Amino acid sequence: MQAIILAAGMGKRLKDLTKNNTKCMVKVNGVSLIERMLRQLENKHLSKIVIVVGYEGQKLIDFIGTLNIKTPIVYVDNQIYDRTNNIYSLFLAKEYLKQEDTLLFESDLIFEDSVIDILLEDPRETLALVDKYESWMDGTCVKLSEDDSIEAFVPGKNFKFNEIKEYYKTVNIYKFSKHFSETHYIPFLEAYSSALGNNEYYEQVLRVITMLDDPGIKGKKLNGQLWYEIDDIQDLDIATSMFTPDNDERVSLLQNRYGGYWRYPKLLDFCYLVNPYFPPQKLIDEIKANFKKLLTQYPSGMRVNSLLAAKNFSVKEENICVGNGAAELIKILLERISGKMGLVKPTFEEYPNRFKNVEVFYPPNSSYSYCAENLINYFTDKNIENLLLINPDNPSGNYINKKDLLKLISWTKENSIKLIVDESFVDFAEEENSTLIDQNIINENKHLYIIKSISKSYGVPGLRLGILVSGDVNCISLIKKDVSIWNINSFAEFYMQIEEKYKSAYIDGLKKFKVERNRFIKELRDIKGIRVIPSQANYIMVQIIDKFSAKDLTKLLLIKYNILIKDLTSKVSSEFVRIAVRNTVENNKLIAALHEEFK
Repeated sequence: MQAIILAAGMGKRLKDLTKNNTKCMVKVNGVSLIERMLRQLENKHLSKIVIVVGYEGQKLIDFIGTLNIKTPIVYVDNQIYDRTNNIYSLFLAKEYLKQEDTLLFESDLIFEDSVIDILLEDPRETLALVDKYESWMDGTCVKLSEDDSIEAFVPGKNFKFNEIKEYYKTVNIYKFSKHFSETHYIPFLEAYSSALGNNEYYEQVLRVITMLDDPGIKGKKLNGQLWYEIDDIQDLDIATSMFTPDNDERVSLLQNRYGGYWRYPKLLDFCYLVNPYFPPQKLIDEIKANFKKLLTQYPSGMRVNSLLAAKNFSVKEENICVGNGAAELIKILLERISGKMGLVKPTFEEYPNRFKNVEVFYPPNSSYSYCAENLINYFTDKNIENLLLINPDNPSGNYINKKDLLKLISWTKENSIKLIVDESFVDFAEEENSTLIDQNIINENKHLYIIKSISKSYGVPGLRLGILVSGDVNCISLIKKDVSIWNINSFAEFYMQIEEKYKSAYIDGLKKFKVERNRFIKELRDIKGIRVIPSQANYIMVQIIDKFSAKDLTKLLLIKYNILIKDLTSKVSSEFVRIAVRNTVENNKLIAALHEEFK
C-alpha cells in the first residue's frame, strides 16, 4: 500500500498565509498540515508516499526534507499548477496508481488517526470516504444506496438544499485498489482529460465511473471521527480548536466562541439556552417560503417593529422597545442608570459586567434559593437606587412567584428604587401567567423595567431578538433614538409579524418542555455523585459531589462524548455546572454519559 498526496494548489482563499507557502504548510496548533499528515502515514508502514507539488514546490520539498520521514517519498512536479486543477495533478501521478493499492489524499485536510484506520481495516478494496452532510461542509457530495454503492456524485453546481438529508460529503480521502486504478480510474482519467482538459477535479472522473453497471467503488461512512477541510481562515480557526492536543485549551477555545457550534461536527450543545420545542416546522417553512424577499429587502425601522412587538405582547407601542437581542437593550438601559445597584449572585454576568457600583445579595443556603422577602430584608438598609432581578435566575433556576414579585414591585416603588426584571426564562416556570409584561402593571409602576430575550424563550437565537418593556415612556423613547434605525434584520421582523399565529404551538411546546424537564431532573437525581438544584428555567444547576471538578467534568464530556456543558467555576464554585434542557433524545445521551462516568 502506498499514498498519494495532491499538494500543488495555491490556496488563494487563505490569503497572506499562503502568500509564500503552499497550502499544506499552513500550521494548525503549531504543526503544518503536511507534517501532521506525513507523520500519520509514517505509522502505517506504507511502501512509499508520492507527493504532487506545484506552487512553492521546492520550498515544500525542502521543508519535508527536515522532517526525517523514514517512509520513501517521491515527488511529482506539476509545473502548470496555476493553469490546471487537481485532475491534472493526479494525471501526472497515474503511473504510480498502476503499481499498487493507493490511499489518495488532498493536502488541505486535518483528521484524527482513526480516519485512516477505518479505511485500512475495511476489507473492501476500493472506497470513497464520506461523512453525513452537515451545514459547515462545502464541495462535492454523493448519494449512497443501502449497500453503500455510490448512486450519484453531486458537484456543487448541482447541489439541491431540499435533498441534503440524502447527501454524504466526500472527505477527499480514497482507497484505490491497483486493479480499480488499472481497469477503471486511469482509462477514464485519460479519456476525461483528453476530452475536457486539465482544469477539472479528479472527482469528476469518479462521477462518470459511478454511472457504470459495475463501478467498482463503494462509499465508506465515517461514524463520528473528526476531520476538517481548511480552505480559509475561518476553517483554520475552527480546526485549531478541534485538533489542539491540549484538552484544557480545546475547552477554552470552544467556550470563548459563544456560539456558532453548528460548524462543529456532531457537537451537542448543553451550554447555550434555547427552547427545544419551538419554533414548529410550519413556522420555519413560512420563513423559508419568504427567504428571498427577506434576504433582498430592507427591514422596517424601529417604529414599525415596536408596533409588531406591542401587538405580540399586548402592550402599547410607546411602552416597548425591540433590540438586537436582549444584550443590546441591557447595555443601553444600564448606560442610563446611575447610583448603586442591588443584585443577586450568582447571576447572568452581562449585568454586573456592565454596571460596577453594586451591592450583592448571596442566597444563604446550598440550593441558592431566595424569595422576595429575602431581598427586601437584605436591601432595606443598603441605600440602593436600583435593583436587578433575573427570574428565574441564571444559573440557579430560582423562581419567585408572581404574587411575591408584585410585593417586591410595591416595595421598590415605595422606596423610589428602579426595578429591572429580566424574565427571559419566565415562560418555562410552572406557574401560569407568570409574566410581568402587562399593560396595567407597567402603567402603575413606571419604575419597573422588564427585559425579555426572545431567543431563549422562543428558540430562535439566530434572529437576535429581545424586548424592553416599561411604563417609563421617556426612557423607552430615548433608547429607541439611541439604537440604529435598522437594529434588527428582515428575518427577525418577519418572525414578529407571523409569531402571533403560532401562539397555540408555543403553549403546547412549553407544556412538552415542562414534562421533559421534570423527567430529566428525575433522571439526573438518580445519578450518584451529583446533586440537582431545583430549577424552573430551561437549565439545571448541578453540584458535583464526587470524582470530578466542574472543569474536569466539562472537559471529559467534551473530549469523550462531544457534549458541551457550562462550567460554573468562575461564577459559583469548582463544584458546579449548568446543563441546558434539550429534547428527550439529546437529554438521554447526556444522562447515559453521566451514568457511565459516575458509576
